[in-house]
Amino acid sequence: MLARNQDTGPMQFIDLQAQRRRIENEINTAVQRVIESGRYVLGPEVGELETQLAAWCGAKHAVSCANGTDALALALMAWELKPGDAVFCPSFTFVATAQVVPWLGATPVFVDILPDTYNMDPASLEAQVAQVKAEGKLTPRVVIAVDLFGQPADYPAIRAICDREGLKLIADTAQGYGCTLNGRHPSDWADITTTSFFPAKPLGCYGDGGAIVTNDSPLAELIESLRVYGKVTPTDAAQRNFHHDPKYLSLRIGMNSRLDTVQAAILLEKLKIFADEIKKREAVAERYTQALAGKIRRVPKVIAGGQSVWAQYVIEHDDRDGLQAHLMAQGVPSMVYYPVPIHQQDFAIRFAPPAGSLRVTEEASRHVLALPMHPYLEVEDQDCVIEAVLGFNG
Repeated sequence: MLARNQDTGPMQFIDLQAQRRRIENEINTAVQRVIESGRYVLGPEVGELETQLAAWCGAKHAVSCANGTDALALALMAWELKPGDAVFCPSFTFVATAQVVPWLGATPVFVDILPDTYNMDPASLEAQVAQVKAEGKLTPRVVIAVDLFGQPADYPAIRAICDREGLKLIADTAQGYGCTLNGRHPSDWADITTTSFFPAKPLGCYGDGGAIVTNDSPLAELIESLRVYGKVTPTDAAQRNFHHDPKYLSLRIGMNSRLDTVQAAILLEKLKIFADEIKKREAVAERYTQALAGKIRRVPKVIAGGQSVWAQYVIEHDDRDGLQAHLMAQGVPSMVYYPVPIHQQDFAIRFAPPAGSLRVTEEASRHVLALPMHPYLEVEDQDCVIEAVLGFNG
């Protein structure tokens, strides 16, 4: 049976239009309000969004920016990363996590993942830090843990390593904003939490956008400066006597990474239904798991005490490519995250560990397959997905 929806056509891997239809009037009103205000960059909606993002996590500060990649870069800039510094990150994630590191001349050091959650393996992190220290060529500085596919990394274990080794910790929650571990958000452990509002994310806007969440007040002020060309901060103004308007003064090297007001207005409306959408995603995930567990190589496992926002529902299959072709023939879309780990991609070869060093990462890349996942996936379409997966005889 081909998967089809009479109202909306072929099944969507992520159905952004279903969400738009739910809050279309609210979105249109919010966007029109911004258009009429004329405050298109860093308008009042941006400040309100930052307040609500921080409140959602129970954190002190949120600073919005142009995208999730800039959020990572701004964090590293604030800590003045430089050549000779080592940044530890997983290889089984989107390339942005590692690509920002060489921007500042620093070196990414790749860490293996746990086989069940696909998130950073604390034991592998510990081993990589020890190896870097033993070699003496790089200075360990930062760990970037990733909340892959929507669930939190093992932050208590990773934070303990960072504290022992004197390392800063970034929680790259581009796919996992809103996830929790034992009722706590990643920002409770991380020095900086970064996120992305790319449209396909659980909390996505209608373009690019990102944010940084932190409990460090001086750090938040510094990052707010860095996102606008290193502008003068309130602390700068209090410490120095400027003889003219400091609006066009740059006291440090920064970038242009401002969130458009239109995107902030859209995100404010989406935040109103975000908790409900997480529940709907979880219901889809539970139904998939009940039907597929024990019948394929692996279904997703969430860390004990964890709440995933289910950015993706990722299974493993011994014949992943065959299953994907079968699903396509049945009208069921799917995606492979990530067929080539970062350390095996051309730009990262010079940083890559020896072949086989990231055994779990390389094994996962050969078997993972993401099934359709969004809050508005109808039961009938869920049944089509399940039937198609179980009907493959490869």
